[in-house]
Amino acid sequence: MARVKRGKNKNLKRKRLLTKTKGFRSGKSKLKRQAKEATLHAGKYAFAGRKNKKRNIRKLWIQRITAASKAEGLSYSQLISSLKKEGVILDRKILSDLAQSDPLTFQKILKLVK
Repeated sequence: MARVKRGKNKNLKRKRLLTKTKGFRSGKSKLKRQAKEATLHAGKYAFAGRKNKKRNIRKLWIQRITAASKAEGLSYSQLISSLKKEGVILDRKILSDLAQSDPLTFQKILKLVK
């Protein structure tokens, strides 16, 4: 059986791993085993971070809608429930965008609901 020399592949793999951990502190950016563990942890944190980002954006939409509807004398929960009763199919993203960029249209929606 022929001898397999993997020096080139091994070095490329290590180099790729260390570029992922560039900027990490101490051995996590220099040593292979610590770098591998650090990238695994970083991947978990990145996954959780993407989920949290979606949560935070939704919170922001709700805050914008609440602020705009309170100015018209309606609470957020009343607004959402009455929109569902009227059959208006607008999601929170669209409502918050209207409240921020086009207040006149948002007021028309509120009048429709009241």
